[in-house]
Amino acid sequence: MDINTLRTAVTVVSFVVFIGIMVWTWSPRRDPEDFAKAANLPFEQD
Repeated sequence: MDINTLRTAVTVVSFVVFIGIMVWTWSPRRDPEDFAKAANLPFEQD
């Protein structure tokens, strides 16, 4: 296996993972309230 083939495979896999995350994020099944809670986690104090 050539190093360029490995680099190409890693790039393609990374792109597919990125697209998968984008589809998961923008899925209508996702509750926007979950993202609001996650966004405010750093500001909550114990």
